[in-house]
Amino acid sequence: MTADLSGVTQEPPDDIDVTVPHSARIWNYWLGGKDNYEVDRVVGDQVAQMNPRIRVQARVSRAFLTRVIGYLVGEGVRQFLDVGTGLPTVDNTHEVAQRIAPECRIVYVDNDPLVLVHARALLTSSLEGASDYVDADLHDTARIMSEAARTLDFTKPIALILNGIMGHVEDDDEAHSCVRRLVDALPSGSYLALSDGTDTNPASVRSMALYKNSGAIPYHLRSPAQVVAFFDGLDLIEPGIVALEDWRPDALPPARLPAIGGVGRKP
Repeated sequence: MTADLSGVTQEPPDDIDVTVPHSARIWNYWLGGKDNYEVDRVVGDQVAQMNPRIRVQARVSRAFLTRVIGYLVGEGVRQFLDVGTGLPTVDNTHEVAQRIAPECRIVYVDNDPLVLVHARALLTSSLEGASDYVDADLHDTARIMSEAARTLDFTKPIALILNGIMGHVEDDDEAHSCVRRLVDALPSGSYLALSDGTDTNPASVRSMALYKNSGAIPYHLRSPAQVVAFFDGLDLIEPGIVALEDWRPDALPPARLPAIGGVGRKP
């Protein structure tokens, strides 16, 4: 398939294959972004045909993140570690946080070459705060923390953001181990904000099978209990681990969606 480059702002770098669908670009397409190619739009439309609410789910996930950041800044958090951030879109973590408290410091982490190309959009910052990007894999906790320490003060609370990323780690034990290692590296008083898709909706399960067979990096849906287990040992913030649209909503929620999330504080 020949990629249609009309929807993007620049030619793709040599190390980016635009003939294979890509998770971050498909997500960008569902969010209404322009940093995607024909192959991503084709697969995105196929998944949406099978699971018509996936575009709404993408937007609800983004709105959940915005509300979480607003809550955490209101609680005095001024440092954010956003792992698996994906492509820049509207209301990135640093934009939401610094809009409320300009002194906030944010580190984004991803190991995707396309995200790296667009990292400059994530490195804008208020004069009072800071924004940085770390090119590292989710599994490489030591590198993430070492690089993040250039910008973040690990003697003060940090909010770890894992929004819609853990499904890319298929093995349950490894996924929970990744989260535990990241949380363990944070100081007391830090927070984990995590959301994930669940296996509670047959249309979602079928669409993710199609997604996997498309060649994109698979996304493994978990049971609600498996998602809740990511927060083991943390003090849950009200209302707990709930449907994304039910976490401190600021508007009437849409139809029930198969994704849950919440925030936990490290004692």
